[in-house]
Amino acid sequence: MSSIAAKTYESAAPKKVAFLGLGVMGFPMAGHLARAGHGVTVYNRSPAKAQAWVAEFGGVAKPTPREAAAGADIVFCCVGNDDDLRSVALGEDGAFAGMAPGAVFVDHTTASADVARELYGAARDLGLAFVDAPVSGGQAGAQNGALTVMCGGDAAAFDAVKPVAMAFSRAFTLMGESGAGQLTKMVNQICIAGLVQGLSEAIAFGQKAGLDMNQVLDVIGKGAAQSWQLDNRGKTMVADKFDFGFAVDWMRKDLGLVLEEAKRNGARLPVTALVDQFYADVQAMGGNRLDTSSLIKRLK
Repeated sequence: MSSIAAKTYESAAPKKVAFLGLGVMGFPMAGHLARAGHGVTVYNRSPAKAQAWVAEFGGVAKPTPREAAAGADIVFCCVGNDDDLRSVALGEDGAFAGMAPGAVFVDHTTASADVARELYGAARDLGLAFVDAPVSGGQAGAQNGALTVMCGGDAAAFDAVKPVAMAFSRAFTLMGESGAGQLTKMVNQICIAGLVQGLSEAIAFGQKAGLDMNQVLDVIGKGAAQSWQLDNRGKTMVADKFDFGFAVDWMRKDLGLVLEEAKRNGARLPVTALVDQFYADVQAMGGNRLDTSSLIKRLK
C-alpha cells in the first residue's frame, strides 16, 4: 500500500528536483513530486529511509545534500529546526555548494524568520534563490497532497516553484519578503494553541456536567463554535485518543519560535505563553509524542 493518497496532479513541466529530509512530512511530499512526473533525487540523514523512499517511488538517493542538489532546478527541504536546516544547506557538503546559479532552495521546515533571512542572504550571494515555505495540514495533508504553504521570498523564485510544489499543496501563497512565510506560520500556531485549549476546556466542562459530548459537538459544530480542531479532534478528545497528528514536542518547538519572535517585535501573547506551559505539563506526563489535542489530559 502506498504511503501517499491518489491525487490528480495539475500539469507542470517536468523538473529535476531534490528533496532533503524524509520524515513524516518529507517522505510523502517527495512522493507526490515523483508521482507528478518530476525527476526526484533524495537525501536523508539515515540512509535506510532514503532507500525505502526509492524502493517505493523510484528516483535516486544520494549520501550528501550537496550531491542530491547537484543539477536540480529546485531543492526542497523539510527538516527539524534551524540547526538542521543550516546543516543541510551550508558547508562543504551542504546543498548550496552543489546547486547551480539560478536554482531555487525551498525550505518547508518550521524554523525562525531569522534563519530564513540568513539563508536568503547566503543564497543570494551565491546566485541562488531561497524561499521560506512552512506548511500547515500535518501528516494527513502531506499524504493527501493537500498542504497549505506560506511563502516568503522573491516573486520570481516563488513563481518558478509554485507549479511544481502544487504536487503536494492545496494552496501555495507568497506572503511577502524573506521571513514572511515563517511569520505567517507563527500566526497559524498562535491560533491553534488558543483553539485547542478552548476546546479542551469545553469538552472537560461538558463531561463534568454529564452531557453526551459527541452530541454536543455535533450541535455546536453547526454554529459559531465550529473550527477545524472541533471537526477533526473534538470526538477523538472525547474518546481519549491522541496517537496521531501533530506531536506535542513539535508544537512546543513552534511555540518557542513564536515567543522568541514576540520578544523582538513587542507582541503580547498571554494566552499563547500559558498554553505553551500547559504543553510542558503534558510533556512531563510523558505525552511528548501525543497529538496536540492531548492538552485535555491536564484537565481530567
